[in-house]
Amino acid sequence: MMALKTTSHHNLGAVPPPAVETNPATTNNAGKTVVHKTLYWGHDAQVLFTGWPSTNSAMYALAVIFVFVLAVFVEWLTYLNFMKESADNVLTVVLQTAIHAVRTGLNYMVILSVMSFNGGIFLAAVGGHAVGFVLFRARAKRKAKSDSPKPNGPLTF
Repeated sequence: MMALKTTSHHNLGAVPPPAVETNPATTNNAGKTVVHKTLYWGHDAQVLFTGWPSTNSAMYALAVIFVFVLAVFVEWLTYLNFMKESADNVLTVVLQTAIHAVRTGLNYMVILSVMSFNGGIFLAAVGGHAVGFVLFRARAKRKAKSDSPKPNGPLTF
């Protein structure tokens, strides 16, 4: 009689997990990976890419500026309206869809940056969104006011 060969479900030829890279920004003195669960303050962060900005203060400043500018750019894309709403041709729809996709992707990059749990990066993201909102929302409101017909009565605010 033929014996049945059984395979354990615990070892199905799985590939072992990848080796953990040791990065000074994410490891403690014992060499174990540290995952921050609360906001922390310091320039030893890892934002968007492995090893960036690491422990270099100048690169951390660049990361903060990058996240700030990225958040302002996302707000600009939010209020970007260079096409008439009545245009329904295919090219307009494709262009609006492309702008929406780029804005969404950049928004997720800002979110991933904030997930570094670094306080400076968090403040840069919030500040960038706030500055962009003030700059571009105010411009959009001024344009809407100038496009609306003027009333024939007392001044209204």
